[in-house]
Order: sequence, then C-alpha cells, then structure tokens
Amino acid sequence: MLPDLLAPGLRLVVCGTAASAKSAQVGAYYAGPGNKFWPTLAEVGLTPRRLEPAEFPLLLEYGIGLTDIAKGQAGGDADITFTRDSAALVRSKIEANAPGVLCFNGKRAGQECFGVKTLDYGLQEARVGETLLFVAPSTSGAASGAWDVSYWRDLAEVVRSL
Repeated sequence: MLPDLLAPGLRLVVCGTAASAKSAQVGAYYAGPGNKFWPTLAEVGLTPRRLEPAEFPLLLEYGIGLTDIAKGQAGGDADITFTRDSAALVRSKIEANAPGVLCFNGKRAGQECFGVKTLDYGLQEARVGETLLFVAPSTSGAASGAWDVSYWRDLAEVVRSL
C-alpha cells in the first residue's frame, strides 16, 4: 500500500496500524477525512508548517519517518489481520534504522507490537535497542473520542530532548 519512509538515525518514526482506505487510494499517509496527523505535527512543532498528505516524503527533512504494523493492508483496525510476523518486522526495521523515538499512533499499533492487551499512553519503559518507545492517541478521525493532543506535545518534548 504505502512505502516505508525510513532512514538511519531519524529523530522519530511514527508507526500506525495500517493505511486507511483513503490513504491507500491516494498513496499518501494519513489522508483520511478528519485525520489530525498533519495539523498535530505542526501544532506541536515537529514540522514547521502543516504538510499535506502527499508531501509525506518531506518528513525525512525534519528527521521523521513513517511505517505501519500491517503493511499491504488497508482499512480500519477491525479490517486488519495482525500477525506476530508483522510486529517482528517493525522491530527489525527499528533495530536497523535506530531512530531516537518510535511512536505508535494509537494504542492498537503499540498493543500489536508489544503483544499486550492493555497499554498506557506516553513514554514506555521498554525500548527497541536504544530507541525510546512512546504511545500517543490515534490521530484517526474514527478515534476522536480518545483524542488528547497533550500526549503529542509530550512526544515533541521527548524528541526535542534528544
């Protein structure tokens, strides 16, 4: 669906569950109506301006990468088949690229990667190599009930502290 946007030594990699149907259709991350990803990155200072979904390759210039747990699939979490292999692949990508922080965009992505049923938002005790792990509320419009930008502000502070 969408290519990974990864490079060695990034400050931050954001990992979602899978591309939304809209993102898969247009070939750009976080393109769904109501998704708060792009305005949030600008609001918390991780990008100097609000990028459009089609500009996602520019994130590398700001030290930010993107990936998903379920590559090759699209839709909401209920439409996705998660496997242990998917989580292992994400971990291997992180080990190979060693970003400062891996942020899961939503609890589900983190739960699948950690293999747990419950997970709190914020900085996690676990790491992948030297990479810090962070869980932020999903920016999906479908998850607006759990939205809290303060965790994204906390994430930006962690990234700036590196």
